[in-house]
Amino acid sequence: MTPAERAASLSCWSGPVEPRPLGGGITNTNFVVEDGGRRLVVRIGDDIPVHHVFRRTELAAQRAAHAAGLAPEILHVEPGALVMAWIDGRTLTPEDVREPTMLARIVPLLRRCHQAVGRQLAGPAPLFWVFHVVRDYARTLASGGSRMKSELPRLMHIADRLEEAVGSIRLVFGHNDLLAANLLDDGRRLWLLDWEYAGYNSALFDLGGLASNNELSPDQEEFLLESYFEAPVTDGLRRRYAAMKAASLLREAMWSMVSELHLTLEFDYAAYTAENLARLARALEPLDLR
Repeated sequence: MTPAERAASLSCWSGPVEPRPLGGGITNTNFVVEDGGRRLVVRIGDDIPVHHVFRRTELAAQRAAHAAGLAPEILHVEPGALVMAWIDGRTLTPEDVREPTMLARIVPLLRRCHQAVGRQLAGPAPLFWVFHVVRDYARTLASGGSRMKSELPRLMHIADRLEEAVGSIRLVFGHNDLLAANLLDDGRRLWLLDWEYAGYNSALFDLGGLASNNELSPDQEEFLLESYFEAPVTDGLRRRYAAMKAASLLREAMWSMVSELHLTLEFDYAAYTAENLARLARALEPLDLR
């Protein structure tokens, strides 16, 4: 059964529906469905253990995020499918994120995510520690015969040094996938979409991921840190943040390497791997990890 057929066959529909593809996903397949006078979003995707993606965790995280006022309501669940409310708005682009007024709106959204979502979470507490993720990716790549296998010892050495540079952290509930396309503006407020990687983490990962995914300038990064922490940025914070930003790029590159082996969507994962490795190299230059 194709993803569209799965979306059309859900038991919640009042009659026959015709799912229309909703672009942008590089892990799942999304559709818009009109049913009973309502417009809804259907997200089709099974568990992806190699990426630590488990739909029960995603469901709990999005329900908590909805209760915190950050995410669309989930209206129906079946194995491998989520049906959620349609939010009439536009997904952001990296250019949007870099706009000063938009960046100023995103900061309180992240702070609310980190402070409020965990308080609404029911069930087991998911953890997203980027350095565990990349080490597990290395095992998956080595056992799967990845074309990048010879690079793994170097990348794991980088991971070790970055983890040392990050140091001790304070846990918050993070979104952990701050691509521009996961931010939606309805004209009045911002929403956070796509909670499949959500879990407890350092705030620095979301801040670094936002900066790296959207190519913020150094001045914009300084604004991001000062606004989020509501205090002048110290050299120590600046270095820990830079290390976590590099770790977010390492994770994105290795996510893509694993996806080359295990995902089948029509997306050029090899090119995405190369792009993120190049960005990682640039992010490592000022850290001098020797």
